Parts: sequence; C-alpha cells; structure tokens
Amino acid sequence: MSQEQVSIQAADGACAAQVFSPGGAGPWPAVIFYMDAFGIRPAMVEMARHVAGAGYVVLLPDLFYRFGPYGPLAPKEVLAGDFRAIIGPMMGSTDNHKAAADTAAFLAYLDTRSDVKGDKVGTVGFCMGGGMALTAAGYYPERVAAAVSFHGGNLATDQPTSPHLLAPKIRAEVYVAGADKDHSYPPEMAERLEAALTEAGVKHRCEIYQGMAHGWMKPDMPVYNARAAERGWGELFALYGRTLKG
Repeated sequence: MSQEQVSIQAADGACAAQVFSPGGAGPWPAVIFYMDAFGIRPAMVEMARHVAGAGYVVLLPDLFYRFGPYGPLAPKEVLAGDFRAIIGPMMGSTDNHKAAADTAAFLAYLDTRSDVKGDKVGTVGFCMGGGMALTAAGYYPERVAAAVSFHGGNLATDQPTSPHLLAPKIRAEVYVAGADKDHSYPPEMAERLEAALTEAGVKHRCEIYQGMAHGWMKPDMPVYNARAAERGWGELFALYGRTLKG
C-alpha cells in the first residue's frame, strides 16, 4: 500500500488530497472518496485505505479547502458539545454542486496517473459526502460508472442542489444505504429518491439498514456498528467489482 500527499488545483483554489494505491502490479481502477462533515482525520484515512486494499487507486480530497485550516476533529468530542457551531461553518464552505465542480479537477488529476486503469471511476461518500458522490455521477455520466452513498442526508429535497434532480443524467449503477434512525433521510425522502432513480431508468438499489443510526459506517463515530459496516463494504466491493473491474 502506498500513500501520497498531493495538491490539486480545484475550482476555487488548491485542494489538499491523499492518494492510496494497493501494493502489487497495476494499473488499478480509480475511486473518488467524498468525506463527511467532520473532515479529514484518521478514520477517513483508514476507510480510504480499506477501499484501496481491495484493488483501487483512491483519491481522498479535503473538500473543506475553501474554509481553511482545521482539526483534525474527533467526532465523539465534537458531538459532546455544540457540534453545529464547529462544523456548520465548515459545511457552509461547500455543497453538492461545489464538490461536483471540484470533481472536474479530481478527474483530470487521476487522468495523469500511470497507475490508474481506464477512464471510468467509482464514487463513494459518507453522510455529507453521500450526496456529493451521487451528484458527481450526474455531472460526469461519461466518467462515473458506480456511485455509492452511505447514510447520506438530504438526497431528495426541494433545494436546487438536491442529488435526485440529476437522476435523468446518471448512467452509473447506484447503491444507497440509509439508516432507519436518521432525521436527515426520512422514509418519505427515501421514497422520493428511489422514485426519481426508477423513473430515470437508473440501475440502482436503495436499502435501509434497520436499527442503524446516521454514521454507522465510520469507526470513530459513537454509533459505529462493525457488523453493519462489514455488510456495507461488501455491497460497495460487489458493485465496484462488476462495474470497474470488468
């Protein structure tokens, strides 16, 4: 496993990013990993490395580059206080469309790497990043072959940045995993998203993980559930296997 620190000239400035590639002979399919609202920290690195270990070049950009220096944050400590006061301004520095604009630079960077195989990529996002992963699939349908959202919130709203509005443009196969204890993704929103994907003819599967709470995939969250996380990783690797490695 190799790990690199790089700087990518994104839409509004220099975006720090980390790149993980598996050991052994390449080239490998590429994956863009969209972080959650707590930003870059050891847990995000651990998760990106996990994906890379399955045979992918993984790009983990710091989507808060517009905000400036921060953290790293420890979610359990932040959640014990006024977490909105801490992460609210950070989240305000980006959104689904800004992240999609940044993704043009991420794709251009991946195109320069000799260890990246082909021009199709996978996207995956967690919480805040879930909507970004789906939005990227709508912005770059010719590039994104698989898009995955884990406990993403606000995936089908009345806002112009809502990912479900891009369903007619998506060509990727989509997997959406939600929690049944998640106010940011209530049942009516899940139904609205699935209806949009179905109407647009997007190959997809949307699931609700029973008994889980928003954030269950992340090992540094108080609601982390190892068994459900293993299930989620299995779904992701199966999707990537049939869309990126074929």
